[in-house]
Amino acid sequence: MTLLWSLLLVFAWPIAPPSVTRPFAPPAQPWLAGHRGVDLAAVPATPVHSAGAGTVVFAGVIAGRGVVSITHADGLRTTYEPLTLGSVHVGDQVVAGQEIGTLSSGHPGCPAAACLHWGLRRGAVYLNPLSLFGVRLLY
Repeated sequence: MTLLWSLLLVFAWPIAPPSVTRPFAPPAQPWLAGHRGVDLAAVPATPVHSAGAGTVVFAGVIAGRGVVSITHADGLRTTYEPLTLGSVHVGDQVVAGQEIGTLSSGHPGCPAAACLHWGLRRGAVYLNPLSLFGVRLLY
């Protein structure tokens, strides 16, 4: 089996300073309840930034909360909620660190004034967003 290095992608925290209040806790089966992302505590109106360069594939409201989803190289997609939506729209190209909205309060289970729910997927598989910080190898 040949070891291939994946394209080194640069990712950064979507809010600063980061404070994880709820970790990634995927369910045992895809249809069960679980926590398919991490929650990052902050104050309402904190700027939220794209964790990496990519294309906005969703920017709108779901269940009364602003949500932005961005596709990145290597088939990755990051999602950010709840947001007061900024100036990004579907089809926009964003760079790492570009502001995509501001944090809204009202995330269920958040122990702080506001929490960003930050998700990561490759296809239909949910991944831990914290895994973006480091070198990834593909076999």
